[in-house]
Amino acid sequence: MDLGTLLEFAVGRSPHSVAIVEDEKRYTYGELNAEANRLASSLRKLGIGRRDRVMVLLKNRIESVCLFWAVQKLGAIFTPINYRMSGKDVQYCINDVEPKVIVYEKASQKVSTEFRFDVRPLLISVGMDDADVAYRELVEKGSPEATWPAYPDDDIAVMLYTSGTTGNPKGVPRSHKNEYTAAVAHIIQNAYERDDSTFGAMPLHHTMGLRSLVTMCILSGKYVITPDFDAGVVLRLLASEKVNDLYMIPTMYHELLKSGGIQTYDLSSLRRIGYAGAPMSEGLVQECLRAFKPELFVNHYGSTEVYTITTCSIPGEKPGCAGKAGINQLVRLVNPSLEAEPEDVVALGEIGQVIVHAGSDEAFKGYWNRPDLTRRAIRNNWYFTGDLGYYDEDGDLFVVGRVDEMVISGGEHISPLQVEKVLGAHPKVQSAAIVGESDERWGQIVVAYVVPSDPSLSVAELDSFCKNHRSLSAYARPRKYIFVDNIPTGPNGKILRRALVDAK
Repeated sequence: MDLGTLLEFAVGRSPHSVAIVEDEKRYTYGELNAEANRLASSLRKLGIGRRDRVMVLLKNRIESVCLFWAVQKLGAIFTPINYRMSGKDVQYCINDVEPKVIVYEKASQKVSTEFRFDVRPLLISVGMDDADVAYRELVEKGSPEATWPAYPDDDIAVMLYTSGTTGNPKGVPRSHKNEYTAAVAHIIQNAYERDDSTFGAMPLHHTMGLRSLVTMCILSGKYVITPDFDAGVVLRLLASEKVNDLYMIPTMYHELLKSGGIQTYDLSSLRRIGYAGAPMSEGLVQECLRAFKPELFVNHYGSTEVYTITTCSIPGEKPGCAGKAGINQLVRLVNPSLEAEPEDVVALGEIGQVIVHAGSDEAFKGYWNRPDLTRRAIRNNWYFTGDLGYYDEDGDLFVVGRVDEMVISGGEHISPLQVEKVLGAHPKVQSAAIVGESDERWGQIVVAYVVPSDPSLSVAELDSFCKNHRSLSAYARPRKYIFVDNIPTGPNGKILRRALVDAK
């Protein structure tokens, strides 16, 4: 089923049910569909159609949701970008995806002024009048009664960007079938019910955000959002909207629990909670169980490329456990070497690389414009995740790290090489190495080991340099700097990051 048709079905079932709430604004499914039709019909008049890319740099807001559904009606490709990425990374995505449309708002206005185009796309602004056309003009001029064809379910519906070991973001095309199947799996694995409600904590540029949106559409449910994640506002909305389901990264749970206001609100409607995107500490798991008293608490382990890999519904009993394969998946652990084949399965208890059968309807078919990365990631119809893990005696998976040593902080994937390149550009730095350090709030924090070339170099000077560097995203900035005499390397010159941590 294509996603545009999915929305039409929801409207047919429940036209007057509340579909989306943003603070004080509310749309029924009928109203959501009418605005999506208006947007899509206006965009169609401007030449936007099937397979065209629509790049969106927006916070979680009603406009983002309406654009998502409008793009699906057009058969175009919804390409949401994290507006907090560095200008350099956003520019890379523009060059890579060649969008026909870019939509932005005040929060992403600064980065939008730095855009450079070989072929200039249509620029659409939300809440401003400084682009080719304003969002509200598209709505005003469009038709709420427009009709749309069905599209093949293997057409690309969404393009998500995720960081790679080279430091450049990777485009992950996701078909209508991928997104629909992943959403149905999410419903089953979380025991969601018809007419449920969820809080859309994760932005639509993240696979978790899309999952929350699409699952609510399938269930004729309510999707509650706020543009900025403020613990007090979120708690108020959870209580006032009687939200049933919560799906967030551990950092967000940490923010709610540490806000001091959680006892003020009646959260008895909240029955199911889940997390993904980063590890959750045992202490935070226990705090969540005490504070929310959920009927079901699920740890999701997955990726942008596949979505669900495994789930665990007993994180309180088995801290750090990723559980067993999702309902659509076949998972193996193989030799962690880069040359490993799907048949190189490790013994029970041994650490191996997690691989997932690529024949799943949840799995992508390859990276956008990167056949080299696709050949490396998908071999003999298996997706090599780059994650390391082991099975315990119950057959449950525990994920223990990354083959490529990527740092995952607050749900964001950070390339050590990219941060090291920035540090190396400082005139007083001889060499640097980045590692991830466990952190209760963020899952991991970025730690920089630095060999100074000038003894006058200070932590404050280096941190200021990173804060103001155009090529470094805010979430990738080191949170700790450790000055050392040398960076250990192997015979091939590769940094021995583990040796740095062990030497502390």
